[in-house]
Amino acid sequence: MGRLSLLFVSLLGVGLSNGFLFGSSKPKADPEWTHYHGQQQMEKRLLDIHQKCPHVTALYEIGKSVESRPLVVIHFSTTPGEHVSMKPELKYVGNMHGNEPVGRELLLRLAESLCDGVVNKDKEIIQLINSTSIHLLPSMNPDGFELALKTEPEKRKWLTGRSNANGVDLNRDFPDLDGVFYELEKMKVPKFDHLMDLFSDDKDRQPETLAVGRWILSLPFVLSANLHEGDLVANYPFDSSPEGKAVSAYSASPDDGTFRWLAETYAKNHAHMGKNDHPPCDGTAQGAFSNQGGITNGAKWYSVSGGMQDFNYLATNAMEITLELSCEKMPSGETLPQLWEDNQKALMEYMWKVHAGVKGTIYDQLTGEPIEKAVVWVRNSSAENPIKHPVTSWVHGDYYRTLPAGTYELFVGAEGYEPQAKNVTVENKVRDSAMVVDFVLKPIQAVEEAELQEVLEELAAQAANNEAFEEEN
Repeated sequence: MGRLSLLFVSLLGVGLSNGFLFGSSKPKADPEWTHYHGQQQMEKRLLDIHQKCPHVTALYEIGKSVESRPLVVIHFSTTPGEHVSMKPELKYVGNMHGNEPVGRELLLRLAESLCDGVVNKDKEIIQLINSTSIHLLPSMNPDGFELALKTEPEKRKWLTGRSNANGVDLNRDFPDLDGVFYELEKMKVPKFDHLMDLFSDDKDRQPETLAVGRWILSLPFVLSANLHEGDLVANYPFDSSPEGKAVSAYSASPDDGTFRWLAETYAKNHAHMGKNDHPPCDGTAQGAFSNQGGITNGAKWYSVSGGMQDFNYLATNAMEITLELSCEKMPSGETLPQLWEDNQKALMEYMWKVHAGVKGTIYDQLTGEPIEKAVVWVRNSSAENPIKHPVTSWVHGDYYRTLPAGTYELFVGAEGYEPQAKNVTVENKVRDSAMVVDFVLKPIQAVEEAELQEVLEELAAQAANNEAFEEEN
């Protein structure tokens, strides 16, 4: 277990539909939550939460924006600041586009809600924090937010504050691993995951992108979501079409079924996202996402290259979706209490999905030590081939594979070890733990020595038999 602060120092160095509310009555408004929090207010709010719940929270900085504003994360865990084997890591990222700050406020409100739950001994929240490592980054783009915030609403255009201070859209600034994936697929090269090893370009990326990208790579995140505005829908990979930006066509990832299930989890638990109780945000039949359960494939909606959700999936073990939470960008602060009411249950239920599927530890049979970078493949019992997206074990030998209920075969391999397979039936009936499936792998040298010993024993037995036969005759 390593302290996150030390880890990051070493790594980084450096109303919803058209503004209307759907609720029949407004919730009682706390004045603290009816306005957007500026940078200093946000940092103070996070510090207050940490000081209120010091035993289950840690604050850390993953980097700075162009204008040197810190990107601050609050970590909830029974061991804050540490990764504990078999405790899955989850993250929410808000305010990637500066003029989409509803997610920023929802994550601040979620942080306070988790802390209050601990203080008030709320059984569900205590169970969640006991079993889960939760990281909340309320603002990925504080510079863009400050620009949008100081611009008068009547002068605020659709793109005002969307990009960072250098004018770069951060959700187009990540390595385009979709392009690598599609090229490998075209060449029939059997490489489907952790594609950063094969990626290179000469693009100068933004400090916010670098900070978040290194953060994503620094921990074994299992589940993630990033929070946006501009529509009301849960969007899942792939975000980029093989044909490029000009084509709007469904682009299924290897985990398409699992991603649909994750997106549906949020949409069904949202007050309106998955219901036919609101008009499409853009007023078109194509934008009527409620007719398809409040979810959409990203590339089918419109193609995005260099997006963060696909980077998570193709560079790491993490599965991320994108949540569009309001038709209006930067709606009035008076709507924030209702937006919290609409999203609170969905935010909680989605977090519990970090415990869906299987997890375990992979050990060396001879030494009992955990095996890092073991590869875990999954095959659905109804499919002929494995899902083309394996996960790898972390430094403690722990692995995590998000899966809906079903029957699967797990295949585990590691360099220098004999592979192993197990059949499992995933039920997802235990809310706070994935099904535990450990593997103990036999080193190939030990396998060879065992085989040699078996041959020697057979030869010895044959010699004994021959000797006995000669004595009898």
